[in-house]
Amino acid sequence: LILAGGASSRMKASAATSGLSEDQVAEANTRSKGLITLSDGKPLLHYLIMNAKKAGFTRVTLIVSPTNKHQFQEVFGSEEAHNTYEGLTISYARQYVPDDREKPLGTADAVYQALEQYPGLKRDSFAVCNSDNLYSVKAMELIRNTTAENAFIAYDRDGLQFPSEKIARFALTRLDAKNRLMEIVEKPNVDDLPRFKDASGTLRVSMNIFRFSGPAILEYLKDCPLHPERNEKELATAILAMCKNPEHYMEGIPLKEHVPDLTSKGDIETLKKHL
Repeated sequence: LILAGGASSRMKASAATSGLSEDQVAEANTRSKGLITLSDGKPLLHYLIMNAKKAGFTRVTLIVSPTNKHQFQEVFGSEEAHNTYEGLTISYARQYVPDDREKPLGTADAVYQALEQYPGLKRDSFAVCNSDNLYSVKAMELIRNTTAENAFIAYDRDGLQFPSEKIARFALTRLDAKNRLMEIVEKPNVDDLPRFKDASGTLRVSMNIFRFSGPAILEYLKDCPLHPERNEKELATAILAMCKNPEHYMEGIPLKEHVPDLTSKGDIETLKKHL
C-alpha cells in the first residue's frame, strides 16, 4: 500500500528554485508529489514501484484522494483494480475526506479505508510506505522477507543525508534489547536523546515503511484516536496502541542508508541527480 492521498501542501507552498522549468513548477503546484516528473519522463512513483518489483512485490495499491485519482490513472491505468504496469498489478483505494474536514483524516485512516475497500487485506500481511520517499530495493526486501508479523525499517539517523535541521524534526524511535518498538516521539528534546539510543548506541528513526499483519493492526486502525495537536489519525498512534497488547509487537529492522525524499520544490533537482 502506497500512501498517495495527501494534499502535498508543503510542496505547493514551497518556493521555486533555480533550474526548474515552468512546467516543473506547474507540476509541483498541481500534482501529487509522487507524480512529479523527474527523469526520462517518469515520476517518482515509477521508480518507487520498480524498486518494489525488484524486491519481489507483485501487487501495489495506491491510496489516493477521490479528487486526484484521475492523475494516477493517466499513468498507472484507468481501471479501479488489476491494472497491469511494468509486470505489476496496480489497484486504487480512495481515502475519502469527512464532510466536516478539508484535509484527509491521516495515515491510519488511509490504511483503514484501504482495508475496508480490499477486505482480503484484513486477513493478510501487507507493506505500507509513503509515495514521496524513494526507498531502496534492500529496504523493501527486508520488509518483505522478515519473519516478524509487524515490522518497520529503523534507520540509523547518521545515514540520512539531510540538513541537520531537517533530521532534527524526524521522529525518534526507542527499541528494546530485542529491537522491538517501545516508543515513537516527534521532535524529541535534545536532553532526551541518550535514552533513545539502541544497544549499539545508535539513534533510529522511522521513515514510514512498515509491514503489518492485517488481523493484528485492524482494530487499532479503526479505533485510532485523533492526535491532540495535528488533529489526524496517525499510523504511529495506532502502532503504539497495538504494541501495548502483549500478543503483538513491532520489530525494528536496523538499516543505515539514505532515503531520498520529495518534500519541497528544492528536492526535485536533488532527486533527479540521484536517479
